[in-house]
Amino acid sequence: MTMPAEGTTRVLRGLEHSSASVRLQAALAAGTTPGPQFVDKLIERCAMEPAFPVREMLTWALTRHSASITVPRLIDELRSERAQARSQALHTLSKIGDRQAWPAITRALLTDADHEVARSAWRAAVVLVPEGEEPALAGTLATQLGRGERAMRLSLSRGLIALGEVVMPYLRAAMTDLDPRVRQHAIATERLLHDPDAGFEFAIEEAKRSVALERTGQEG
Repeated sequence: MTMPAEGTTRVLRGLEHSSASVRLQAALAAGTTPGPQFVDKLIERCAMEPAFPVREMLTWALTRHSASITVPRLIDELRSERAQARSQALHTLSKIGDRQAWPAITRALLTDADHEVARSAWRAAVVLVPEGEEPALAGTLATQLGRGERAMRLSLSRGLIALGEVVMPYLRAAMTDLDPRVRQHAIATERLLHDPDAGFEFAIEEAKRSVALERTGQEG
């Protein structure tokens, strides 16, 4: 079903409205009755939308459109200087799940200085990684161990765990890193990999104790 011209105009104007609830309804309408005339505006709005529920609806609306139209445009966004544009494009690509986007998930994005961009890249990479590329991805993700606070570290652990046993050589190497935060994060991730029910907080506390005992042994 094609949206009438007046409806299209109303949606496009709604996406720029000052009210978040109006923008939300416009994004819903664009996804309910998708059409190529909405794609550029939806992507443009993703790069600047301040309200999280609206961003999620924009992403949903884009997943309702043809990947042949959305994926190339989203890949273009990955080169944007605006961090939110990169982050939201990665998030949307992970939801679309089209593996043609895989080559665009570069090491630069996986190690992006912006935490939200990096986290979105990790999630997208784990979804899109082709068979056989998991070890190389695990190696890149392992370079980020110890980064950020709890939410950041948990995101990375989840990404590594999703790759399975291929991550173990990289975790073992990180367990001997000079940085105690890296060692703790690697130990906690390994424990979660083999005992998913342990919980991240418990695994981190256990890892901290392990690193502290190791340090005490070295000093003794």
